[in-house]
Amino acid sequence: MMTKEQKAPRMIDSVRQQFEKAADAMNLNADIRKILGQTNNELVVHFPVRLDNGSVEVFTGYRVQHNNALGPYKGGLRYHPEIELDDAKALAIWMTWKTSLAGLPYGGGKGGIQIDPSKYSKAELERITRRFTHALGDNIGPEYDIPAPDVNTNSQIMAWIADTYMSTKQPNERSKYSHVVTGKPVNSGGLRGRDRATGFGVVVTLKAWANWRKTSLEGKKYIVQGFGNVGQWASVFMQENGAVLTAVQDASGSIYNANGIDPLDLLDYMKNNNGAIANYPKAVAMPNEDFFSVDCDVCIPAALGNQITNLNADSIKAKVIAEGANGPTTPEGEAVLREKGVDIIPDILCNSGGVIGSYFEWLQNRSGEIWEFEDVITRLEKKMLDSFNRVVRTAEEYKADFRTAAYIEAIKRIELTYNERGVFP
Repeated sequence: MMTKEQKAPRMIDSVRQQFEKAADAMNLNADIRKILGQTNNELVVHFPVRLDNGSVEVFTGYRVQHNNALGPYKGGLRYHPEIELDDAKALAIWMTWKTSLAGLPYGGGKGGIQIDPSKYSKAELERITRRFTHALGDNIGPEYDIPAPDVNTNSQIMAWIADTYMSTKQPNERSKYSHVVTGKPVNSGGLRGRDRATGFGVVVTLKAWANWRKTSLEGKKYIVQGFGNVGQWASVFMQENGAVLTAVQDASGSIYNANGIDPLDLLDYMKNNNGAIANYPKAVAMPNEDFFSVDCDVCIPAALGNQITNLNADSIKAKVIAEGANGPTTPEGEAVLREKGVDIIPDILCNSGGVIGSYFEWLQNRSGEIWEFEDVITRLEKKMLDSFNRVVRTAEEYKADFRTAAYIEAIKRIELTYNERGVFP
């Protein structure tokens, strides 16, 4: 975690640096570079909501649509007090690369509300979500821009969005719009396994990395920053593969146990501790600033962006960073890690299981089918492995790091589309 005295770098600066590096490496067409360097649309909405005490508060929401050359905009909505327009822009751009790399018929979008959801009741969050959905209007839609869960949002919030959006349509056509969002509860059109898709994908890429390095995850020590949806499921699947969780960090603090922390037991504890890991009795508390220096083989940053920087990267002992979060490593931090010989499985590859699962849900809703859990997991693993193998081949071809190779793979697909279609008019 960054200390208050340290000024966090901007995610938009990181994503631009990463894009320019890949564009230079692949000699990207200058005109396409100009197009991809800009977002298509940036929406800021201010909307009033009446709170439980009768007062009215005005909230600010965002939706940024970066590029839709490959298909509808796709990306999450996060509820966080520090989200700003530039953050949404960076996250939308990352989604464009992520969906392209995964071979999906999507572009990139992202957004959210500037809010600390812990300060509002469930009833207030429902009203805020529904009012935000109404404010977005037709700027989202099942064939235009499809939101999904992200930081501090979940299947319940997606259900409210879907219901609100569908209620604005003619009664005899409302069922056509159920795929306006993904990540819904299963009984409301959600996909079996979507809840664990991102965390599962993180571990699929780690298993592929281990195989590439001619080793396995058995007995490997790992640490996880962020114990929300992604961190929790990644930990469960890592344990199933014989790895040992030794340290966890969330907003409430950091805990450590050299002999291992059972993620399922920790989850049970969190249910009665306001969702926090603090004071977990089977581990000791440790200073937040010491978290990344814990002796381990695998580090999974699954919280927020800009967590691994030039200020702490040198202390990292892990052999591989598996980016469960979006943009957790700054370019400066990555340079330090590469100098140390640390492998990085980049976010647009590592955490793409979530958007792949969302794609499956979108297909399920469009066709009126119900997919079985086993089919979802099998198809998800196949797509993740295909992406990983393509990144490895591109890294070898361009003599590039994994992140640059992943960007090249993603951008190539979009470049080809523009070359085939041309630019209107």
